[in-house]
Amino acid sequence: MSWKPIVVGVDTSPEAASAAAFAVLVAQRATAACHLVHAAPEVPARGRNPYPYTRLDEQARTQVVAALGNRVPTPVLKALSVRRGLPAAVVRGAVAALGAELVVLGGKHHSTLGRWWGGSTSVNVARSTTVPLLVTAGEPAIRRVLVAVDQSGAARPTLAAAERYATLFGAELHALSVIEPLPVLPEVPQPEATDYDKLLEQTVTHDIWSLIRTPGVDTLVRYGAALETILREAAQWRADLLVVGSHGKGWVKRMLVGSVTERLINNLPTSLLVVPIAAAAVGSEARESQRREPVEQDH
Repeated sequence: MSWKPIVVGVDTSPEAASAAAFAVLVAQRATAACHLVHAAPEVPARGRNPYPYTRLDEQARTQVVAALGNRVPTPVLKALSVRRGLPAAVVRGAVAALGAELVVLGGKHHSTLGRWWGGSTSVNVARSTTVPLLVTAGEPAIRRVLVAVDQSGAARPTLAAAERYATLFGAELHALSVIEPLPVLPEVPQPEATDYDKLLEQTVTHDIWSLIRTPGVDTLVRYGAALETILREAAQWRADLLVVGSHGKGWVKRMLVGSVTERLINNLPTSLLVVPIAAAAVGSEARESQRREPVEQDH
């Protein structure tokens, strides 16, 4: 299946430069177009100038191009788009305008206060994107892909995306499902832990692992808290890319308890691909293509 354009959100940070360089490599492998976009802050218009942003936009463009330096090919730099607005909104607009299928951002660590006050661009994009979001940690070489799935509707598109990217990079793929302990509720009878675990393992085997089409994928079931277990498995296996699904929780629930995906973005143990449930259509197309075409991997 052919690849659609890739959108890269950039600023003047070293993380953005690494993300842009990596996105160019992805685009070259996928034979896809790579588009850089920079979000500049809104400023009030002055006087009657019909083009109040022209000079500011050119200044922003010059600064971003200088920051990217020689990390990005000249043709890609020349096509850099500067748009006014909040970064997440600018990225969404670029995805819609270009018909893109992937957003790439450079991962940055934020303080607790920073996440509470305004969040990070990566988190804000993850909350609203309809296409996968790749948050890079440095400029990775993707040799090992770990996909973590649960028993929700996000499993199918998440596995499809993991298989597609593992194939693109010729990478080894492992699949992980975490079974969390049952919450203890007062006056509510609890099933036997052994019976509960066995039932869920059978469900994962029947409903989740059966979705995998790539031969030779190792599947793992682990027990414990989802975030800590995923972080531990990613570190122990030395995954270069972690693939997870996004459930699109409401803002109230995010504020109160957060989500595993958003906490992974803020911790960023390795490069992270976040697949929204809305990407199910893309996942279905990828699976159909995999059925028609043999899987070829580079080693």
